[in-house]
Formats: sequence, C-alpha cells, structure tokens
Amino acid sequence: MPAKAALQRLRSLREKKTRESLGLFVVEGEKVVAELLAANFPFTEIYATRAWIIANAKAAEYIETTELTPAEMARASHFPTPSSVLAVGPLTRSPLAPAALDHGLTLVLDGVQDAGNVGTLLRLADWFALDRVLLSPDCADLFSQKVINASMGSFARVITHTADLTAALASVAPSTHVLGCDLTGDDVHALPALRDAIIVIGSEGRGLSPAVAALVTRRITIPRYGAAESLNAACAAAIVCDNLRRLRPGILGQHA
Repeated sequence: MPAKAALQRLRSLREKKTRESLGLFVVEGEKVVAELLAANFPFTEIYATRAWIIANAKAAEYIETTELTPAEMARASHFPTPSSVLAVGPLTRSPLAPAALDHGLTLVLDGVQDAGNVGTLLRLADWFALDRVLLSPDCADLFSQKVINASMGSFARVITHTADLTAALASVAPSTHVLGCDLTGDDVHALPALRDAIIVIGSEGRGLSPAVAALVTRRITIPRYGAAESLNAACAAAIVCDNLRRLRPGILGQHA
C-alpha cells in the first residue's frame, strides 16, 4: 500500500511548479498511457488498479508498478472521475543544437497558450513528419496533461525544444525560409517548393510577437472565401504544412 505522501505527490504533479521542482510529470488515463507505452516512452513508475495491472501484465513487468485501490486512485487522480492508471515519467528537455533550424522542416510556436492547440500541433508535426517543433517559453507547458492528451501519443515521437525564439531565429541561415502565418501575408498556395523551411504560428490572441515577426522572411496566409475572422492555429498550421509537404522535392508522404 503506498504511503499517503506518494499519493499527494502524484496529485501535486498537476502543478507546473511541482513538475519543474521534482523533474517529473504524470499522465492519467487508459488511452493516453497506452499510446505512450506503445511509443516506448520511458515511464519510471505506474500506479494502477488491479484490473489494469492484470490486463497490462507486460508493461507492469518492466516498469515499477504499484497497485492502488479505487479510493487511493481517487486521492491521487487529477480528474473528478479517476481512471484506472497513472504513469510517471522524467521531465526532460532537449537543447536546440546550433544550426539545427537550418535544415528540414520546423514548426515554431510563438506564445501558443491553449494546451489543446499545443497538443494538436504536436500531433500535426507527427503526421507530416516534421523534423522538430520549437516552442517559446510562454507556450502552454509541454508536460501538462491537456497537452499530452491532445497530442494522442505524438508527444513521445516528436522532437521538441523550448528556447528563446528571437535568438534561435536570428541565427538561421539565409537560405532557410522563415514563414510567418499572418492574415496580411502572401497566398500559401503560391509558395515554391522548399526543402528547408520554418513555419511560425503565433498566439491565438495577438498573432506573431513583434520580435519574432521582425525575423520572418515571408508572411503567408490562407485565402479566405467566407466571413470567418480567422482560423484556429492548428487548422492554419495543417494547411501550411500540407502545402509544404506536397511541394517539397524528393519527399514522398503516406496517405491516410
């Protein structure tokens, strides 16, 4: 039986400051845990009901697993209705290597604060096999439950970095296109084939930040035919990525 402190620690990982302090994060729910296990994410601990442990004996064999009663799950849970499993993993961030943005396709999130959007953008980067995602420090926390759930497992497969965007973009090679999504930009369908490009998505409210906008080499937009004021950040990014992938020389994608 786990100590009361262990259950409190699991519950406290809802808070970003606790995750940063302990260097750990937690995900809860059968579906998201299964997705990350399938992607070989290196969980260090699992807390689960007897039924989950029996049904997932292989995972329980290789990862330290503690059985919880329904009452204990309720005390540790992050949700009003607790699930049957919580998994704990290390909070790690990969530094952005020098000149990394010069090659391949990069998705940059400039102050995207909605956790659902950040998770969906990770899933999008996974779908289009982008080389990396770069987040500004003021984006929604990459290790929050909402981001991980929305990514549908892509959290474990996509290479991510968090860094100061101004410094990162200022050092990009002149041959690499920095495309900023903006309502006043050029038609995305007029883009030429680009092997190396950076797609910058601004925040839901203000768009591109001034410092980042100053480093964009070309502003692009999606033609509007109706009366909607704007597109959701993830929806706009999907259309841009589709155009880049469709035109990118020497790269063949897979269809759903």
